[in-house]
Amino acid sequence: MAKLIERYNSFFTEGIVNTLIIAAFSVLFGAILGTLMASLRMCRIPPLRWIAVAYIEFVRGTPLMVQLMFIFYGLPMIGITIPNIPWIPNFSRFAAGIVAMSMNSCAYVAEIIRSGIQAVDGGQMEAARSVGFSSGEAMRLVVLPQAIRNILPALGNEFVTVIKESSIVSVIGIADLMFRTNDVIAVTYKNLECLAVAALCYFVLTFVSGRAVSLAERKLSHGK
Repeated sequence: MAKLIERYNSFFTEGIVNTLIIAAFSVLFGAILGTLMASLRMCRIPPLRWIAVAYIEFVRGTPLMVQLMFIFYGLPMIGITIPNIPWIPNFSRFAAGIVAMSMNSCAYVAEIIRSGIQAVDGGQMEAARSVGFSSGEAMRLVVLPQAIRNILPALGNEFVTVIKESSIVSVIGIADLMFRTNDVIAVTYKNLECLAVAALCYFVLTFVSGRAVSLAERKLSHGK
């Protein structure tokens, strides 16, 4: 393993960087879209609420692989293509992977945020409205800050999950960690050793991410 890392460190490093890029953008967009979807999920307008429920149930009920294949291979068949940017290599592939993972993460994040908001005592909203806050201001300034403390551990788990699930984008040719690991296997024929290096890299990434989330959670707890 040490010799593999020393000789093919550029392969593994490129894979780690691409994995982190995909995971970071997927979590960012997933959190933004998930917040919007959670708002629609709790909306008092039935059609909007039904759309949110249908989206969440459909995405959670279908495999990420199918969603990725539909976006990368299916959409171009109906005339929807992701344009390439010349100065960003394989932009269309990266964009398809990030879109698929963001849409998948959005459904799970929406339920996490919804449960966190509903865990905040309803009196908080009423108290904010009584002192003159609008409904949006009360949600943004009073309810959400308290909900974040409740949902941060679950969001941290989602980030860790996205890092691990990002390995699926290798099937569309993105040079993530798993893709580059397969490249090394093809050259060296050392399956077990290469997979062990990949597993170690994934463990380090998820462990560091988990520790960072735990640190943020403690900071928020002390700031109550």
